[in-house]
Amino acid sequence: MRLTAVGCSGSFPGPASPASCYLVQTQHDGRTWSLVLDLGNGALGALQRHLPVRAIDAVVLSHLHADHCLDLCGLYVAQKYCPHCTAPHSRIPVHGPAATAARMASAYGLGEPEGMTGEFDFRTMTDREPFEVGPFTITPFRVNHPVEAFGVRVEADGKVLAYTGDTDTCDALLPLCRDADLVLADSAFVEGRDDASGIHLTGRRAARAAVDAGGVRRLMLTHLPPWNDPDVCRAQAAQVWPGEVELAAPDTSYQL
Repeated sequence: MRLTAVGCSGSFPGPASPASCYLVQTQHDGRTWSLVLDLGNGALGALQRHLPVRAIDAVVLSHLHADHCLDLCGLYVAQKYCPHCTAPHSRIPVHGPAATAARMASAYGLGEPEGMTGEFDFRTMTDREPFEVGPFTITPFRVNHPVEAFGVRVEADGKVLAYTGDTDTCDALLPLCRDADLVLADSAFVEGRDDASGIHLTGRRAARAAVDAGGVRRLMLTHLPPWNDPDVCRAQAAQVWPGEVELAAPDTSYQL
């Protein structure tokens, strides 16, 4: 299983990165399966450096803040209006919170009930109920954020990726992260600067969650807003995490 950080800027696109978007791929049945985790603003253009939009097997949206979902509007246009696509398109499964279909239709100014349903097969995620996309088994965990939000555990090839999405400390992080080969963790907040609760992790809190979960092999911080100093986030995590603290970098792939 391979992870590509397409966009890892927190809360809005930064000068060097789109907002949240991660491509997870594996080989199965003689082809590459491609799963997109989040599609935040600015991400669709960068995603096309790594695969054609019609090669997407499914999209998983952790929650419906713009920095995690808004470029689904651009993907809708690519699905509906591509003048060079000779074969009829198949609907892309989009897994997300309960209001995903209505929210995305509203974002593009489309009326219901049709909305984007001709281009996407919207499916509602339920806390701790696994579902499959080809060789991937995906388990959503409801996490601690102001809107309905999920962390996502992705399993394939005997490997586990745990993506926290946006969250503050919560009990769900333990089963989400337990025995993961890689934890991709929100680190938008900084200790001593951000004191709001129920929104984001700091590097230190992300590291604490990974340690408490047990069996985690790698910790990678992501969702850093442009105003964060990545070295500060890494140093705060290193106060707790016993190994190397990695930082997600846009257009970079990691083998699990």
